[in-house]
Amino acid sequence: MSKLEGKLVIAQGGGPTAVINQSIVGAALEARKFPQVHRVYGACHGLAGILSEDFLDMTQETTHNLERVAATPGSALGSTRMKPEPGLCKEIFKVLKAHDVHYFFYVGGNDSSDTCRIVNEEADRAEYDLRCIHIPKTIDNDLEANDHTPGFGSAARFVAGAFAGVNLDNRALPGVYIGVVMGRHAGFLTAAAALGKKYPDDGPHLVYLPERAFDIEKFTENVKSVYHKHGRCIVAISEGVHDASGAPIITKLVKEVERDAHGNVQLSGTGALGDLLANHLRSHTNIKRVRADTLGYLQRSFLGCVSDVDQHEAREVGEKAAQYALWHDLDGSVAIERTGNYSVDYRLIKFEEVAAKTRVMPASFITPCGTNVTNEFFHYARPLVGSGFPMPSRIRAPKVTKLIHTD
Repeated sequence: MSKLEGKLVIAQGGGPTAVINQSIVGAALEARKFPQVHRVYGACHGLAGILSEDFLDMTQETTHNLERVAATPGSALGSTRMKPEPGLCKEIFKVLKAHDVHYFFYVGGNDSSDTCRIVNEEADRAEYDLRCIHIPKTIDNDLEANDHTPGFGSAARFVAGAFAGVNLDNRALPGVYIGVVMGRHAGFLTAAAALGKKYPDDGPHLVYLPERAFDIEKFTENVKSVYHKHGRCIVAISEGVHDASGAPIITKLVKEVERDAHGNVQLSGTGALGDLLANHLRSHTNIKRVRADTLGYLQRSFLGCVSDVDQHEAREVGEKAAQYALWHDLDGSVAIERTGNYSVDYRLIKFEEVAAKTRVMPASFITPCGTNVTNEFFHYARPLVGSGFPMPSRIRAPKVTKLIHTD
């Protein structure tokens, strides 16, 4: 067991999820078992909270309430979009050192793992003992060296359920429906829209992912073809779809685009892509009923739509973080690996394997035409949405023979 003594800080970066509090609570409760941990602090709003010394003493929170928080979506500690610039990480290290923090756990995606890497290197240069552990989290499922990431399963369950419901609506009142799903570079979450399909003619009939170049003319022809076959068409499309040159499609359809604080084209929350594609179909086809939705933030922390598998694994990656740091005196990123059908195990990997890298959908998960997902994706993703996923049923009664309209 490590003899390193001091305080421990847990923080989160990036978007909330339905299960991130399981990771935070798992790490906190596991760490509280070790006598060398003098206090367990939670940093409010991630790096911003560390810089402003805005900490909660989770050592003084009841286990009962922490368990209730663990089952609550969102981020109980709050988050931030701060990028891990070297200068910023130096200031973070200064605060951690001042508070006698010797264990730093950061829950998040590839930027968060890079933060751990930089802070860890700063501690090494200062010859200060600091164990840094990155705890994986992202609904995009885009972390390298991981079979999947906590947060994705619950978001996928929501997306699959949403499209299954839209499919029922669309069968009742046929038309074209376009649903825009989160995912700038990786299409895992958009692909999850297909997981609720039960019958051969169920939607989504077309699935567009950022792993394939998007051509609006081909898109129009594909929609017309599906509509001609089924009398309706449901489209799931990633917010990050781009043309052959890599330019986001939204920049091709609108003159002015919003950009975030880091200069990236704003893809989420505007509804612009869905509306523009719907307007394009109305003006380039004879289809009158065309509707579009952007799922937006609803995908991330929807209360009451949580995968039990996702919850359990999110809890365990938090617990494993504490065990790697406190039992084994190690730094690194906790990774999930699939070991069976269906089972997982955890391993600690180097920050460099995941930091600032983006994983995308394997080619084997995408159909050759690039407009849907394969059975291999279904086999991969279905266990992650958890048990008890609701599936619809249809009336099977025979049709009555017509007496007047006999044509």
